[in-house]
Amino acid sequence: MNQESFASQLNEQLGAISKVVWGPWVLIPLLLGTGLLLTIRLRGVQFRKLFTALRHGLIDREDEGGEGDISQYEALTTALAATVGVGNIVGVATAISIGGPGALLWMWVTGLLGMASKYSEAFLGVRFRTSDAKGNVSGGPQRYLSRGINGGLGKFLAWFFAIAAMIASFGIGNLTQANAVATGLQDTFGVDPWITAVLLFIFVGAVLVGGVQAIGKVTAAFVPLMIGIYIVGGLIVLAVHADQIPHAFALIFHDAFTGSAATGGFLGGGILIAIQMGVARGIFSNESGMGSAAVAAAAAKTSHPVRQGLVSMTQTFIDTIIVVTMTGLVIVTTGTWTLGEDQAGVMTARAFATGLGGEWGGAIVSISVVFFAVSTILGWSYYGERNAERVFGSWASWPYRAIFTCVVVVGATTELQLAWTFADLANGLMALPNLIGLIILSGLVARETKQYLNFDPKLKARPEAVESFLVDTNSPWRTKV
Repeated sequence: MNQESFASQLNEQLGAISKVVWGPWVLIPLLLGTGLLLTIRLRGVQFRKLFTALRHGLIDREDEGGEGDISQYEALTTALAATVGVGNIVGVATAISIGGPGALLWMWVTGLLGMASKYSEAFLGVRFRTSDAKGNVSGGPQRYLSRGINGGLGKFLAWFFAIAAMIASFGIGNLTQANAVATGLQDTFGVDPWITAVLLFIFVGAVLVGGVQAIGKVTAAFVPLMIGIYIVGGLIVLAVHADQIPHAFALIFHDAFTGSAATGGFLGGGILIAIQMGVARGIFSNESGMGSAAVAAAAAKTSHPVRQGLVSMTQTFIDTIIVVTMTGLVIVTTGTWTLGEDQAGVMTARAFATGLGGEWGGAIVSISVVFFAVSTILGWSYYGERNAERVFGSWASWPYRAIFTCVVVVGATTELQLAWTFADLANGLMALPNLIGLIILSGLVARETKQYLNFDPKLKARPEAVESFLVDTNSPWRTKV
């Protein structure tokens, strides 16, 4: 068996496993069910406290008196850097091309319910974080699953997650992103992939030398810029096609419950494929329920887990309700969603070209892909590193950074259909232990969230007031700060 046929067979086998994991009996009900459970137990915290959370994360930015490695804002932008990636452009196009416009509604549902999941995993990431030998904080599912759930089950879930996350960091967080950068620059500007590979190697390596502090500073600087450029471009396209917006919303809502647009020339058929693609690509985009963002949240300087949980929750809102919606509406209003799955890679670029005019529109998308993908590489490098340390020990930090930086070159210079299939499967394997843990720990999250928000509903309490609250309530968090 030659190398090409082996890769094709492996891709087919992994794809079959991925379809089971992402099928109607495993992750889809678990993701939606966990998000719904947490939404109920937290009394709709993602709706009640959204504006408070946005103000605290984007305007206040700092939590006075909090301990950690990076600011709350830097933790937010690091998580945004990891999630606002190729999935927001190519992932959305793929979901709509296969599942029809109705898939976009299920991406919204996944995002809205996922905000409760994102809040909970960030809360737990801070609540059960630890310090390493160098004094740097470390947290995430690889910590809170074993520290929050007693016995062998917690340890098993934590190790399962850590191994899956470490492996996934090379797929979703590296190979696919580097490939997207190289492909975009070559198709739009004629840049040789090896030039892209060298530039990525130098840039990523230079940033990773500085650790999470350097990652936080870099992402804080260019994440708002990259999202802003993309949103402005999308708004211009929508302004040009303003008369199609009502029809686009009608099509999205109609096809979400009939699946008619996912039939005929599209793969699969009916409502199930729309739900499956919406949920799968939704979590690929915003990572709610995967547990990855909890790793960045745990590094934040915060005086209480609730405060960082609310800030982290806004990441899903920005990613899905704003950026994904922009991509989806541009694709549907311009009609490029009818091009078919084989054109998903260029679907968004053609949609932007329709509204912005020829090469200029395509360039906006290509530049956005570069920004989005590079930021995802940086964010996921930290996720993978922390989980590598959990599996192998603190000595694994520098070897992991070196290997991760070298893999960027492979991603930029190699065709990676197998890597995309692998990334989808790895996402699912990460989500499984984390979602089980969120269900088990949902009572703790709900109880301590209610207690703190009754004391500080607007997140305005001064450090000394928070300290008094912790003492008066004998809060377990007091021993963790």
